[in-house]
Amino acid sequence: MNGARAPTDGGRPVRPSPGGLFLIALRGFAIGAAILIPGVSGGTVALVTGIYLRLLAAIGGASAAVSRFLRADLRGAVRAMRQTDWWFLITVVAGAVLALLSLAGVVGALLRNYPIRTAAVFFGLIAGSVVVAWRIMRAPSAFHAAAIAAVGAAAFYLFGFRSSAVVADPAWYVFLGAGVMAVCAFILPGISGSFLLLAVGMYQNVLAAIDEIHLPTLAVYYGGWAFGLAVLSRFLEWLLDRWHDLVVAVMVGLMLGSFRILWPWPDGLGGDTGLGAPGADWAAPTLLAVGSAVLVVLLVFWADRTNNPALPPPE
Repeated sequence: MNGARAPTDGGRPVRPSPGGLFLIALRGFAIGAAILIPGVSGGTVALVTGIYLRLLAAIGGASAAVSRFLRADLRGAVRAMRQTDWWFLITVVAGAVLALLSLAGVVGALLRNYPIRTAAVFFGLIAGSVVVAWRIMRAPSAFHAAAIAAVGAAAFYLFGFRSSAVVADPAWYVFLGAGVMAVCAFILPGISGSFLLLAVGMYQNVLAAIDEIHLPTLAVYYGGWAFGLAVLSRFLEWLLDRWHDLVVAVMVGLMLGSFRILWPWPDGLGGDTGLGAPGADWAAPTLLAVGSAVLVVLLVFWADRTNNPALPPPE
């Protein structure tokens, strides 16, 4: 189930059994794998595996402890730390980190050796995610459709001004901002943090830093994650509480605009943002794109048929 409450003993979370920790780590591994792949949302995987609300509650407890500590409320910080489900949170994070370290090199090799086909897979994953994100909207209307069209057209046009799909030699603060964006996407199931990294040209830079275990860069990038979790995630939740469908519409528009970057031809994700006609190798990339889109939709359809829906019910 996607329950937000952990088993407790006198108000303190209970340590899971070794078997329970292993299953939690597997869920974390699945989330980490999803974080690496544009179009696959780590938040959606958390929902599908039944831990999304519990994970958000644990993150919220940890951020509350940090916030109280920074305000010199030591008693409140200690109380928040005792109430935080640390066993669960640390185990999920450990599983996700293991996935990132073990799979980043594989994805990077695919981008280098099969740029067009890999871009086609990402194209299909994002296309399927557009369908998923639309379904997240509680009461879609003509206004939201117009917002999607406007944001999509603007993003498609603006992405064309970039000389390359990849930012060259980004400064440290660019990695910091990339971390903030990636973690904020996690709050909204159906939106991929890696997609946002692709849109701003930072995906391959972050992937390389993870694969090479470049500690200074990773410290800055995941510092952005920590800041986003502690501060901006609450602001995003506030926006979602008040303008949920409009926020989702903006994200869907950005997804549609990103197709200019994801278009496989002529050079996949490693070239410029120009659009080329499909070359001689068009059949396999097309099938990969269609198959990837169908896979995302089927995953959500399957989740809807289980007791752990991939999407929260409309309010």
